[in-house]
Amino acid sequence: MTVESTAARKPRRSAGGKAGTKRTTRNTAQDTDPELVQLLTPEGERVKNAEYGPYVADVTPEELRGLYRDMVLTRRFDAEATALQRQGELGLWASLLGQEAAQIGSGRALRDDDYVFPTYREHGVAWCRGVDPTNLLGMFRGVNHGGWDPNGNNFHLYTIVIGSQTLHATGYAMGVAKDGADSAVIAYFGDGASSQGDVAESFTFSAVYNAPVVFFCQNNQWAISEPTERQTRVPLYQRARGYGFPGVRVDGNDVLACLAVTKCALERARSGEGPTLVEAYTYRMGAHTTSDDPTRYRHDDERAAWEAKDPILRLRRYLEASNHADEGFFAELETESEALGRRVREAVRAMPDPDHFAIFENVYADGHALVDEERAQFAAYQASFTDVEGV
Repeated sequence: MTVESTAARKPRRSAGGKAGTKRTTRNTAQDTDPELVQLLTPEGERVKNAEYGPYVADVTPEELRGLYRDMVLTRRFDAEATALQRQGELGLWASLLGQEAAQIGSGRALRDDDYVFPTYREHGVAWCRGVDPTNLLGMFRGVNHGGWDPNGNNFHLYTIVIGSQTLHATGYAMGVAKDGADSAVIAYFGDGASSQGDVAESFTFSAVYNAPVVFFCQNNQWAISEPTERQTRVPLYQRARGYGFPGVRVDGNDVLACLAVTKCALERARSGEGPTLVEAYTYRMGAHTTSDDPTRYRHDDERAAWEAKDPILRLRRYLEASNHADEGFFAELETESEALGRRVREAVRAMPDPDHFAIFENVYADGHALVDEERAQFAAYQASFTDVEGV
């Protein structure tokens, strides 16, 4: 069952309705792609799938409620972070709104000994790995370069350089294979990053060395203001074929399908069958980051079409139709959600400012004359500011 909507294929109007304003025209080459792996429709109905259904056949009602809770709390944290940035508490924020199923589904497919290499938007995966949400915000507030120990949760620090984490993941996976460890590695990246040379190199290395790595591409349709058809003329998952390993396209708004497909790919990696490319076909509901204005390059009708496929709403519909959750569960979760928002807000505002001279530390292992000179210049600059009484 395809998740492509006819509403998303309507001819585009000019920006803001203004005549003569050019907008990116969507190419329909990808509208005729093979069907997506889908186990839960937007209406909340289960879909039978002989290949991937068995991977979630034993998911219990409690685990389903857990997946729903994960997505709701991740969205609440994301909304609070966005609000904090608008209030001047964060310098920037990259929202995951709309991508909760792709992240929670894949994140819950991981074992504790698997290792994750994220971008800067994998807040849901971080949640699944046990990283405190408040630790994600230090970098965006400018008080640290990442507030967690990567080896404590097997969750690497956020990577800002687009696509570079796929190389890190491939190298780590090659090391895992040489060590003979029974674990896998997963690398997250977006549709825009798929155009980076780093990603192509990681595909080559992982294929020829049979590295136990899963490449998880969240195709959210927009690389900032560039649509996916400006990144590729074929579906992204088909690129894997040219490197000699399998690719699969999954409904990125279906948490069960993402869970099943990722479990399958991880099992392949652990059993020595090499890499897999998973393309989670989803949609970025908000801006690329809080410095972006998506209304300049896309229309409200496109977002409205994807709102009907909301990952949280579809799982709630299934839970209610199956009598796996009652109103008491949803009410209790709403209370927990609000408490998380308050905790995050209070924690961010309580973060201490960093030592101004910390930027000069650990630049070189044994120090450097130029760094010493720059430190002295900065100290003199700081000393030039004096407090004026009464001001």
